[in-house]
Amino acid sequence: MGSGSDVLDTSPAAGGAAPHVVGVDACPGGWVAVALRGGRFAGADVDAALAALLTRVRRLAGADAVVAVDIPLGLLEAGRRRADELALGRVAPHRSRVFPVPPRPVWEEPDYGAANERCRRLTGSGLSRQSWGLVTKLREANACRDGGERRLYEVHPEVSFAAMNGGHPVASSKKSWNGQVQRRRLLGEQRIVLPDELGPAGRVPPDDVLDAAAAAWSAHRIALGTAVSLPDPPETTRDGLPVAIWY
Repeated sequence: MGSGSDVLDTSPAAGGAAPHVVGVDACPGGWVAVALRGGRFAGADVDAALAALLTRVRRLAGADAVVAVDIPLGLLEAGRRRADELALGRVAPHRSRVFPVPPRPVWEEPDYGAANERCRRLTGSGLSRQSWGLVTKLREANACRDGGERRLYEVHPEVSFAAMNGGHPVASSKKSWNGQVQRRRLLGEQRIVLPDELGPAGRVPPDDVLDAAAAAWSAHRIALGTAVSLPDPPETTRDGLPVAIWY
């Protein structure tokens, strides 16, 4: 898979079929993806538009390939999502790593001021500017799933890393050297070894690449049927689509 030097390995796997899956994370200027084949690194890619990235994924990895993305998918009409409440429990005491996703009407407002006011009316608390900063990418990802990308699943990398770490959240920040070393080690223990050179994707901030790799780990578990959803069973949107975080 790639817009440059890193191409998804589509050669037959030894010992039989091995699922191709992809993990995606938002990054400055667009989206970064890490692909796995049989649970091992198979390529990386980056694109300004999620739809374009998914088109390449489907062409190279197959129409049924699971794609896990680190962005809220599925908005309720009122109230807070149970998925976010449960994810907070998985990363405690680092509660700032998960933000509560307000209901759909908040994200339909034209600007932060109106969204913050609507959020207070609907939930009793305001919306942070950091959360509102996700609005463009949140709308983009939900438009993809609402438009037919039903093999698109929501994940949260910090929940995934905690699961890799025996249920304990990684202590150090993903922005720190120690935190990135710890997360790369956890991925390596899962046989996801990221190369030193990633082509165009290597220009993306390291924490976004690591998050995409953790999303791919969860996607592999989804493909194998061993993943866990928060909550179980998921809540649903007004259109019947699942609202859950998978790991």
